[in-house]
Amino acid sequence: MDIVLGAILIFLARLINVAMATVRTLLSIRGQKTLTAVLGFFEALIFVLTISQVLQNLGNVWNLLGYCSGFAAGSLVGIEIEGRLALGYVIVRVVSRHNGDEVTRALRQAGYGVTESIGRGMAGKVRIIDTVVKRKDVPEVTDLINRADARAFITVEDASRVQRGYIQPRHRT
Repeated sequence: MDIVLGAILIFLARLINVAMATVRTLLSIRGQKTLTAVLGFFEALIFVLTISQVLQNLGNVWNLLGYCSGFAAGSLVGIEIEGRLALGYVIVRVVSRHNGDEVTRALRQAGYGVTESIGRGMAGKVRIIDTVVKRKDVPEVTDLINRADARAFITVEDASRVQRGYIQPRHRT
């Protein structure tokens, strides 16, 4: 096999391998057991095939460069893939001093479940609004919140496991 072509193939295999590992790790954190196991199998297979090519000729600097740069690029690609998949759920928490009713109304009208509570912030009484949504819906939800209260404090946290409650399936038109 041509030296440069071999290095390119090693780079691509390692990129795919590490991208799969990154996605697998993130899916594991989100409780996706079956998909995690399937990705783990193929990740291990690609790793063994790739590392065997590198170890057969440690003096070939091109293979080493392909392997190492594939690792670096695979990390970036894996994070990008996972971000685009946007699997799982998050908790969106809103703290509003003045327009809590408008935020709650906007979220409920859009079909999101909302839990409200009263809190006390540095400047006094606040409305705390929690909603659990699909990760892919976060841009829409934060846009609704910002339109209802441009000064609201918004945090988004991963929800590793969701059971029961009110999470309406979103039907986009």
